[in-house]
Amino acid sequence: MLKQLDIEQWSVRRRGSLSEARRPVEEIIARVREEGDNALLDLTERFDKVRLEHLRVSREEIEAAYLKVDEYLVDALRRAKANIEAFHRMQRPADLWTREVGPGLVLGVKTTPLDRVGIYVPGGRASYPSTVLMCAVPAKVAGVPHIVMCTPPPVNPLTLVAADIAGVDAIFTVGGAQAVAAMALGTRTISPVQKIVGPGNVYVTMAKMLLRDEVEIDSPAGPSEIAVLADSTGDAEFIAADILAQAEHDPNAACVLVTDDENLVSKVGREIEREVARSERREIIERSLQNCGYVLARDITSAVEMVNFIAPEHLSIQVADPQAALQGVRNAGSIFVGRYAAVALGDYASGTNHVLPTAGYAHVHSGLDVAHFMKRSSVQIVEREGLESLGEMVEALAKAEGLFAHARSVSVRRKERS
Repeated sequence: MLKQLDIEQWSVRRRGSLSEARRPVEEIIARVREEGDNALLDLTERFDKVRLEHLRVSREEIEAAYLKVDEYLVDALRRAKANIEAFHRMQRPADLWTREVGPGLVLGVKTTPLDRVGIYVPGGRASYPSTVLMCAVPAKVAGVPHIVMCTPPPVNPLTLVAADIAGVDAIFTVGGAQAVAAMALGTRTISPVQKIVGPGNVYVTMAKMLLRDEVEIDSPAGPSEIAVLADSTGDAEFIAADILAQAEHDPNAACVLVTDDENLVSKVGREIEREVARSERREIIERSLQNCGYVLARDITSAVEMVNFIAPEHLSIQVADPQAALQGVRNAGSIFVGRYAAVALGDYASGTNHVLPTAGYAHVHSGLDVAHFMKRSSVQIVEREGLESLGEMVEALAKAEGLFAHARSVSVRRKERS
């Protein structure tokens, strides 16, 4: 079931489908720019096979959703929200901090939340109320006053309940690239936002990338992926379970086992075969497993370097010395350490965020956190002593650059008489 991979070719293929989406997404963006709500209604009927009467979900529809959801699930969402909120509160910086760095010179940073953000929540093959929490809760912790959400119709009641619990201000039943375009450009019904976050398929990801001149985005986030770093101590059943958990997301999901133990590969392969045969999402898993395989390393040190080359969205570490391996990891979206650290725990309720960079973008991007929803301004408070300590060197450097007005803006202050 697991095939040996050429890791360089595999890594290139992870991004290959993205470029194919460029032209159709450009056409969708152009339509939304020109036609606004009319384009959204038409494209929704075309792609989602749903004829909408209105784009915004009403309060009555949200209240009705609660009646359709089991009370235990509502409580589970609230408890998951509390864990996510607690973890993200630990990340929140001070609104303003300053430090005296010298006589008469105080430096600091003022941190301010964005005013309006948009979150994209996928639909289609499955409902993702967990993604609602992962996107909206950090924004709330950051202090964002206006959060809007777009998700394809028909919307699962659990997704509506999650949005209400998370504090989303407005929900719109529109998905795909057209939803990203609407939040970036604005229409009659959907006001433009400053930033768009949330995962999606290649069309959603391409739309986010094409609209970066109009709106800030989190990071490219496409089909789910996992790398499992394991040695002979790894539990084949646990490893297979983590691989299948990602494989069931999407036919384009990508999974790789990186190990120095060839026997483990065979054991994991047998476990995968056994579990796929009785899986509820067998068709999707079998297609995604075509993108999956293993890489054999000389030793765990080499295996860690392979992981750094892959830069996976999710990394599961199941080795004899997990702390040593963890220290060597430089590129990964979210890291799960130890045999009991099922990736699904982070997907739902441990508190960490599951909106993560994919397709190798963990080389340069981080997963979603509170900082994504805030901007920073440097602060300098300067008194006479501070001016004197810096003034002469600043005048000299400004004149060396030929910026004499810069120099004078300092010298005129230095000449001021008390």
